Amino acid sequence: MPAAHKLLLEEALQDSPQTRSLLSVFEEDAGTLTDYTNQLLQSMQRVFGAQNEMGLATEQLSKQLLEYEKQNFALGKGDEEVISTLQHFAKVVDELNALHTELATQMAERMVFPMVQFREKDLTEISTLKEIFGIASDEHEAAMVKYSRLPKKKENEKVKAEVVSEVAYARRKQHQASMQYYCALNALQYRKRVAMLEPMLGYMHAQMNFFRKGMDLVSKKMDSFLASVSNMTQSIQAQLDTEAESMRLSQRELLSVEDTVYMPDRDRDPVNRTLIQKAGYLNIRNKTGLVTTAWDRLYFFTQGGNLMCQPRGAVAGGMVLDLDNSSVMAVECEDRRYCFQITSPTGKTSRLMNRSLILQAESKKEYEEWICTLNNISRQIYLTDNPEAVAIRLNQTAIQAVTPITSFEKKHEGSPNPESRAKPGSARPSSDASQQQPKAPEPEDLIAPGTPIQFDIMLPASEFLDQNRAGGRRTNPFGETEEECSADGESDDSLLQQVFVVRFLGSMAVRSGHRPEVIYEAMRQVLAARAIHNIFRTTESHLMVTSSSLRLIDPQTQVTRISFQLQDVTQFAAHQENGRLVGFVVEGRDWGEEQGEPTYSAFVFESNTEGEKICYTISLGKEITEAKKDPEALAQLMKSMPLTTDGKFLLLESEGGNAENGSMPEDLESEA
Repeated sequence: MPAAHKLLLEEALQDSPQTRSLLSVFEEDAGTLTDYTNQLLQSMQRVFGAQNEMGLATEQLSKQLLEYEKQNFALGKGDEEVISTLQHFAKVVDELNALHTELATQMAERMVFPMVQFREKDLTEISTLKEIFGIASDEHEAAMVKYSRLPKKKENEKVKAEVVSEVAYARRKQHQASMQYYCALNALQYRKRVAMLEPMLGYMHAQMNFFRKGMDLVSKKMDSFLASVSNMTQSIQAQLDTEAESMRLSQRELLSVEDTVYMPDRDRDPVNRTLIQKAGYLNIRNKTGLVTTAWDRLYFFTQGGNLMCQPRGAVAGGMVLDLDNSSVMAVECEDRRYCFQITSPTGKTSRLMNRSLILQAESKKEYEEWICTLNNISRQIYLTDNPEAVAIRLNQTAIQAVTPITSFEKKHEGSPNPESRAKPGSARPSSDASQQQPKAPEPEDLIAPGTPIQFDIMLPASEFLDQNRAGGRRTNPFGETEEECSADGESDDSLLQQVFVVRFLGSMAVRSGHRPEVIYEAMRQVLAARAIHNIFRTTESHLMVTSSSLRLIDPQTQVTRISFQLQDVTQFAAHQENGRLVGFVVEGRDWGEEQGEPTYSAFVFESNTEGEKICYTISLGKEITEAKKDPEALAQLMKSMPLTTDGKFLLLESEGGNAENGSMPEDLESEA
């Protein structure tokens, strides 16, 4: 006998749309079976109550038995033997039509009663469990809606605990109700076969017992057939008993889990940041008016490079958003926790959805995994031959890229001639660095937790107006403005002018301005933030280092975006592993407080050359500034360094070719 279809109890807790869709098939089958059972029972009762019309009643019964094949049960696979057996019964009933004239009591006990018991017990139980399951599902949905509206304020911890407890109670109740309902539906697939065969078996025995006339002739034809039917029902009953015991053990095992399984945001497993597929329930924000919104809880899953959504009861899902090259980042939305936004740059979305979505996850683990998974998909990792390995490798590379490096000076320890001047391409520590290596500070001592990061430098309004008032003069990357270049050469910047092609990565406030570790920590946090928020494009600029200032110049307009006095640069260093990363710390004062506490800001760049060259140039600029205070020291310094024909220090091969014509593209993909 083929195994019957069944609902998996392990999927009862997840309550996915696939499980609901399969459940609807079982419910449809149960409804069809109920209708057929009522009809079959009516036929049997007619046989029982119409002794004088037994011939007509048995003829109707024969016809009804043949209708089983035409019912088109949704789960009818495996009923072939039952169908063939019923067809055989219908033929026998026609042959015995004239002999069914007496002993209604025995027919009632062996034919009508089992079918009545099946309808009143089994089918009624299915209907009752269906109502209980529906009520439990509605209570769970209501509890989840209340939980999703929880604010993030700590003073609401008591309310949060009550809501979490309510969610856990509702989820457990739904889990229990669903498993009881599933078990009953699974068992019904076996019981319906027994219920179809057992009454007819009793009916035939009753006929044989009360109509001995011609029994010898009839029994020769029927004995083997009835024996096979009896064996079939016993086999089905044995399968039912085995399946019932298996479901009972599975139910006990699944209900023996800890209460944390039913509680949201109680995940113990670590976050998997290398996923390329994800599925689960999310809350999605939809606009219901000009200023009003509503949140709907739907089942989302990824398929290739698309985000899909499948409503409950639907056979398949539909596309919501194209994830290729999309950006995913955490957002604050209506005082809800675990919200994130997906933005598609191509606008390839379904007609019913916007190109930007705001979703809410159920827990912190789900929240982080969804962001990581969508970011992995946006990079089109799923198109590679081994996407899982690529995702793991990218995750390891990202972790290594943002690992903080120890003191910058350690790279220069053990130098055979530490007193000699560093050659071009080597970085020199700032003058206020300590000679002894202090104990490694904690990241919190260097940068306050939660410090915002700026990923672009905008031209200050005051400076933009000043440049316009001056007649729109532009900065010459090899000197000053034309007016300054025509001066007598006494400018402070006349001794040193060097231009480097750089890309600004980010800046942030720091707590310390005299430790190189603060630069490495700023680099780590800026790169980590860019990776988390999927920010990979940067704007190219020209960094001009003179003997008095640092200037960031727009290569297209030659307008100075921002400038710093060299005396305010308290620390500078290049990354020891990625030599193209360079950063410096600038000291400032609070507005309106000339004598106030100093504030420090760290700026991080990626250069086309080695960052050590930039550090060396800044260090030389500081030496020139100090040497200007003593003419003899300045003369000695100029003798020790090669000079150009116009009396400037000759440092490196100029990068000004690109700076002069601005031919480099303005937006380049950063390799940081």
